[in-house]
Amino acid sequence: MEEKLKQTNINIVKVVLFGPESSGKTTLSKLLARHYNTVWVPEYAREYLQKKWNNERKTCENSDMLPIAEGQMKLENELAQKADQILICDTDLLETKVYSEEFYGGFVHPDLQKAAVQNTYDLYLLTYIDAPWKKDDLRDRPEQRTEMFNAFENALKKYNRPYVLLKGAKRDRLELAIFEIDKILKSKSNLYRFSGK
Repeated sequence: MEEKLKQTNINIVKVVLFGPESSGKTTLSKLLARHYNTVWVPEYAREYLQKKWNNERKTCENSDMLPIAEGQMKLENELAQKADQILICDTDLLETKVYSEEFYGGFVHPDLQKAAVQNTYDLYLLTYIDAPWKKDDLRDRPEQRTEMFNAFENALKKYNRPYVLLKGAKRDRLELAIFEIDKILKSKSNLYRFSGK
């Protein structure tokens, strides 16, 4: 079980879009992947839960969290092999962990808990809730956007993750994200030159 939640060790920059639903993560993921001519990892939970809703008219349950986490890591590990220098992730297991805590009274499956803390990324782009709410079959809690945003930011702080807050118009968010990612790419490039790799 734990093996299915581990990241493949591959030498690329990994960036995560992180934050509550309907805060612009997917839109920005696609734009960043296009800018860097690389691949992006979609949010596995959306496909999984939409299928469940279409077939059973049921929403997410506690028992779905581990299969969602496993599907997300499988997707990330597969797409990491196709990435060029940088992988853009629409979510990660820390996000899945936050949802589990917020929706299921603080409960997180031990395997998910462990992997969410152990898996690493170079940068988190925390998306603020000033993007308009877009209703669909899966999204809920529009009245609790502030509480959900705080839960996400608190998780980044608790686990000492490197992050940048993205607010405002799509263009402003994109420009700041590119600026921060370019700094990481430049520092890694300098590191390789210095070490002779």
